[in-house]
Amino acid sequence: MDPTVVLVLCLSCFLLFSLWKQSHGKGNLPPGPTPLPILGNILQIDFKDISKSLTELSKVYGPVFTVYLGMKPTVVLHGYEAVKEALIDLGEEFSGRDSFPLNAKVNKGLGIIFSNGKRWKDTRRFSLMTLRNFGMGKRSIEERVQEEARCLVEELRKTNGAAPCNVICSVIFQNRFEYRDSEFLNLMGKFNENFRNANSLTIQICNMFPILLDLLPGKHKKSIKNTTYIKNYALEKVKEHQESLDINNPRDFIDCFLIRMEQEKHNPQSEFTIDNLLVTVFDLFIAGTETTSTTLRYGLLILLKHPEVAAKVQEEIERVIGRDRSPCMQDRSRMPYTDAVVHEIQRYIDLVPISAPRATICDVKFRNYHIPKGTPVLPSLTSMLNDNKEFPNPEEFDPGHFLDKSGNFKKSDYFLPFSTGKRVCVGEGLARMELFLFLTSILQNFKLKSQVDPEHIDTTPLVSGIGRVPRFYKLSFIPV
Repeated sequence: MDPTVVLVLCLSCFLLFSLWKQSHGKGNLPPGPTPLPILGNILQIDFKDISKSLTELSKVYGPVFTVYLGMKPTVVLHGYEAVKEALIDLGEEFSGRDSFPLNAKVNKGLGIIFSNGKRWKDTRRFSLMTLRNFGMGKRSIEERVQEEARCLVEELRKTNGAAPCNVICSVIFQNRFEYRDSEFLNLMGKFNENFRNANSLTIQICNMFPILLDLLPGKHKKSIKNTTYIKNYALEKVKEHQESLDINNPRDFIDCFLIRMEQEKHNPQSEFTIDNLLVTVFDLFIAGTETTSTTLRYGLLILLKHPEVAAKVQEEIERVIGRDRSPCMQDRSRMPYTDAVVHEIQRYIDLVPISAPRATICDVKFRNYHIPKGTPVLPSLTSMLNDNKEFPNPEEFDPGHFLDKSGNFKKSDYFLPFSTGKRVCVGEGLARMELFLFLTSILQNFKLKSQVDPEHIDTTPLVSGIGRVPRFYKLSFIPV
């Protein structure tokens, strides 16, 4: 038989099988746009702003709907009620993680972010406990953040300094880096590049069609190379820790993990291995550095755009803290406007519009639908942060979104930039602390000066997709 005919027949069978697979054996999934064979609904999604596309689809199909990213059906949760009902009320059932194929290739289901089952529970529980009690009674994390804030202020007096990644460095590695340390800059550069690359069309296509990972050139190759470099760096640090480990005096996260490894060395089911340690360190860096530093960088851009907001924060800092001491977390309760500004920065920039994909760990009945075990689930964080009933005029930056009529801070259940439920970001507590202390420390010591007229500052993201990245800008820190 002619090879061309064979190819056509095989392709036709594959297309028919694809159509059948999409139409059968998938339970009673929520409605959604009709998928094309193989491609699914990818032609209906703008990969430069996936969240916006999902919002448009929700207007047609409601708060719970199904899209096919390639051949895989994915349930989208849009709006607070749907997200709460799934991730909180049915938290255990929706506690799985659907892995990106690119991540699975380099991290093999290890760590905190993309692990599942016993591995995820053991690693997450240990990491949270260590972050909370870290140092075994030595300096608290808040003291480390305050120290780093002072170092950052001193660096800003000389140059436009780096961001708060040194805090998590000191938690993981014991020591901090100098801001101009070439090794430090190289490491952070690779994290930044990976965060930007995650938005690239090539990576998003490869995550939908994993067979292309090894076939296509593109930014995914660079991300794999960067991840390998970071893990090798962490491995060298682990080896140094092993040589100087004192089980009675753990210095940092790596020491605590190594001690747990020793305690469980005779347990063949133990999740405490060197490979899991390396990926966990990588995940903690992502949770504790990239998102926080990008939020802070974006926040400073917004304050340049709104100098009247920065001035009002500085008035509150002067009134509550003064100039003679460093800010502390106890100050936050007496600084409702500053607290509102920090929250509004996070709400407005919507850093990660769609939470990392969840997955059902069993068959689930949800709103009269039947969602099979292992189905990917995408919670839209944008749909809550931009809810126009909870936050009037959500497209505008307005700290009043988090203030009542008396000027007191007003909490909102819709404020979920770290997601919610069983998979809420492990670095949420540290990130909240860092954002408040770094921003107040900077504004306590400096007036922000833009090099262009505030009217000409563009606060729309330079890159938007899986994560939003601010545009490049210059500013001057004028000592006050």
